[in-house]
Amino acid sequence: MPELTLQDVCVAHVGPINLQLKAGEIVCLSGASGSGKSLLLRAVADIIPHTGMTTLDAAAADSMPAPRWRQQVGLLPAENQWWLDDIGEHFPRQDTALLMGLGFSEASWQWQVARCSTGEKQRLALLRLLCNQPRCLLLDEPTASLDPENIARVEAVLRDYIAQHQAPVLWVSHAPDQIQRVATRHYRLQDGKLVPA
Repeated sequence: MPELTLQDVCVAHVGPINLQLKAGEIVCLSGASGSGKSLLLRAVADIIPHTGMTTLDAAAADSMPAPRWRQQVGLLPAENQWWLDDIGEHFPRQDTALLMGLGFSEASWQWQVARCSTGEKQRLALLRLLCNQPRCLLLDEPTASLDPENIARVEAVLRDYIAQHQAPVLWVSHAPDQIQRVATRHYRLQDGKLVPA
């Protein structure tokens, strides 16, 4: 069962952060804009320079190439990137059940990225992340651009994935009602420190 541990993690004005996430646990982070929530997720994903140690089970991030770490510890950034014209080209492994669970039809694999709304791109970016089957999830406001119906879809898909894979999750959210629905634990990031909320 995967467990994620942050030990003395520091990045910019954030830290040191010490946190242990058990398998299947959802830890929600909230805090003011600019408090460093996205920075912390990017540090845990080993995308930006930081100090301290992050481990998944017994394996430390610095013990393996960064791309291998990011396959296991998957980050969904607040702003997603698309580098090819068609949606389907971004998916080496297409999971149509997941696609439909997020409210799309099978024809959506053929869509051009340019025709998608912000909310559609957000749900498809989550699908792309889950199709890689990471063992741990770092979610930066995964439902920020979505209407209530699609928020419910995303939360249901994530709950199923987390339960099936027992993935530990760091989930940034500004929505108190969402935090109440999904969080095992909730912290505010304040003055660079985690404060139980």
